[in-house]
Amino acid sequence: MGAPQGPPDTDVPLLIACALGIERLALRGADHRGGGGPVTLLRTGMGPRNAARAVREALAGGPLRDAAVIATGFCAGLAPGMRPGDVVIADETRHPAGATPCTAAGPLIEAVTRTLPGRRVHRGPLTGSDHVVRGPERAELWATGAIAVDMESAATLATALDAGPRPVAAVRVVVDAPEHELIRMGTVRGGISAFRVLRAVLPAFHEWHRSLQLPRR
Repeated sequence: MGAPQGPPDTDVPLLIACALGIERLALRGADHRGGGGPVTLLRTGMGPRNAARAVREALAGGPLRDAAVIATGFCAGLAPGMRPGDVVIADETRHPAGATPCTAAGPLIEAVTRTLPGRRVHRGPLTGSDHVVRGPERAELWATGAIAVDMESAATLATALDAGPRPVAAVRVVVDAPEHELIRMGTVRGGISAFRVLRAVLPAFHEWHRSLQLPRR
């Protein structure tokens, strides 16, 4: 799904949703760096239920009612050869009830590539889970065509669109992968690498936000 057609509306806000305190720490300052309208960073809590609840409440009214939404944070890579610190940009997020197409994934990839030159970027389906994926289950999800999995993105975007039409996107940083399973965040080199990439990718979110063609309501 492409960006909605219409003249740019720089007053449309952006909601950046993450689940964990360490993700929020990496994204600190997001609220103050917008160039395409007000930006709010929301920590939802872990898991699809918490994500859905927090996003529903944030978009229920007030200044965020029509906000564009980016789901971000860490993820588990499913594709062989993925490494911690790789970036995943979703074409769609998958959940038990179906799939949510993402808005303007191409421009988002371009923005990430400019922001993080030389960093490996993967584009494809991002699937949701209600638990941490380990071992054989990773291969089973890879066989469905998904390239990565996390617990909140699918619920975040589905809930956002239930609240009304808006641009939505999901950008995740691989923290563990088939050959690099994470044991403990912050003490494993892969976790530290993913944290640094998540911190560095923030300007690309603002570039995507500025580039959106949003109709005035």
